[in-house]
Order: sequence, then C-alpha cells, then structure tokens
Amino acid sequence: MHLMTKSSVLTFTEKGIYCPAGDFYIDPWRPVERALITHGHADHARWGMGTYLATDAALPVMRHRLGDISAQGVRYGEVLQLGDARVSFHPAGHVPGSAQIRVEVRGEVFVASGDYKVVDDGLSEPFEPVKCHHFITESTFGLPVFRWADQSEVAADINAWWAACAAAGKTAFLGAYALGKAQRLLSMLDPAIGPILTHGAVEATNAVLRAQGLSLRDTLQATADVKPKDHPGAIVLAPPSALGSAWARKFGPQETAFASGWMAVRGIRRRRAGDRGFVISDHADWAGLLWAIKQTEAENIYVTHGYTDILTRYLAENGWSAQVVQTQFEGETLDQGEAT
Repeated sequence: MHLMTKSSVLTFTEKGIYCPAGDFYIDPWRPVERALITHGHADHARWGMGTYLATDAALPVMRHRLGDISAQGVRYGEVLQLGDARVSFHPAGHVPGSAQIRVEVRGEVFVASGDYKVVDDGLSEPFEPVKCHHFITESTFGLPVFRWADQSEVAADINAWWAACAAAGKTAFLGAYALGKAQRLLSMLDPAIGPILTHGAVEATNAVLRAQGLSLRDTLQATADVKPKDHPGAIVLAPPSALGSAWARKFGPQETAFASGWMAVRGIRRRRAGDRGFVISDHADWAGLLWAIKQTEAENIYVTHGYTDILTRYLAENGWSAQVVQTQFEGETLDQGEAT
C-alpha cells in the first residue's frame, strides 16, 4: 500500500521508496527493475534488482558483495534525467561512496538521506547539506542521550586500551562493521603499539577500497596460517559476530571490545560479552540529525529507521511537518557480519 505524501514525487510502498515520474526505487528491499542505491550496506543495497545506480565510489563494494550485477556509476553532483525526474547524488558522510539522493520533478525537490553522519571522519566524503522541500531522514540515534565525543578522544581511548592489552600479553579484539567502521578505526589506530590484523571479511573490504585509491594503513589478514605467537601485542579488527568464535579463541589470552554508537547506552554495554565498549558511530547523533534537518530548509520531514517516534514528535513540536514512514532499513546493530 502506498503511503502518499503531500507530493507525488516520491511515495513509500511495500517495495521501497518509489518515484513514479522516473519509474525507479531508492534502496528498495524487494526486487525491482531500477534501483538507486545510497550505499553498499546490506540493508540498503540488496541482491535481485534489474539494474543498479550508485556513486562510482560505492559500486566496487556493491559488486564485491552482490556479484555480477547490471550497474551504472555516477559522480557526486552529476545530474541525470530519468523520465520526468532529475536525479543527483550528494555526499552523505556515512561510509566511502555513500550518498543522499536528490530527486526533482517539476521544481519540487525530495532528498532521501540513506544513512549519514555530519562529522568529517577523514575517510568518507564529507556530508553535504542539500536544500529541498521534503527530506527523508534516518533516525538510528534519534535520542538526546546520543552525543558523540570528538574522534581524537575516542582514538586515544582505543589506543590506550590496546596498549594495556599488549602490555598484559593479550590480543585486543575490536568488533566493527567490515565496511566503513573498520576502515575508520584503522585510521585511528597507532601502529607503533603493535601489528594490526584483520578478519577475512574486513580484509576483503580493505582490498576493494585500496584498489579504488583509498589510502589505508598496512594490515595482515588473520588466516589459519597466521600464528598468534608470531604477532605479540596485536589488535584484530573483526565483525562483531566473529568475536568469541572458534577463530578468535585460537589467539589465546585476549580482551574484546565493541565500537558502536550503542555503547553510549549502559544497559547495552552490560549485555554484551565484550570487556570494553567505545562510543563511535557512522550515523549522526541527536545534534547531528537536527543540524542536518535544519540545513535542508525542508518544510516536510519523513523519519525512518531508529527512534522515529521521538524524533518526529520533537520536530512536530518545533515547527516542522513531520511523520514516521515504515521502511526495512536497520541502521546500526551490534551483530552484523561481512555484508554490513
């Protein structure tokens, strides 16, 4: 069933966000003929579409994940005419290659944010506000409690923990998404402390990003041939699902930590098996969400995946026309593996 907006530029359907004027979907969760994709995470770039359109920088990881797909890449800011719709992709700051998608039909403009963060992490293309009449925003961390510390402070905490593990003769395991978060953490690690090892899912993504010109620190994939005793004081970057696995246990004495925005919630930290939690996210915090929304100058806000009700209520109480829209996007979880 279509949830009709005040405009017919984009509608919300059981398959995804649909543009009738251009006959395409944005980040559809069911197979469609033409899909415009904001970025390569599995809840936004799914298998089974007829054709894919994404940024040049997002396509390599999408091909790595999805295999032999029919896909076209576009540059940031390049305008395409799809039917009666004018479409362009603009940096979202979420992960390398991520984009907001601007859709204009007869002078009326929607922007679909996908996932985004407004802090420049030095790795992803920095978030670029796009003026529009209607803004579709994520709300993964849409609560006032979520306020991120400066990245340099988090880096110092992570490196101090790693150094303490190394001094105690333990391997440090740091759980992070294979795409985006792992590479961001890699840029924050101090290689003077010890070797940096990677799970195969992380290293495969590293290889794809290096091949397209991204500069990443040297890493060594922790294959079956890698003997932990040959790499004392190492830190291992791995998907959260790999922590505590048989693969991880071969490293002997170790400490584990999670790097996620969810580590800001004390109850979630306690429920995880990790020894430490570091608060860092590739999504906007509460202040970042509000800043981004204000920058669009949009009159109408559509809030998806996350704390939708709370953010929508706040927006409505502060002068916006805001409503919740149901999607199948997941935002940031703590149990994602290679595909995320």
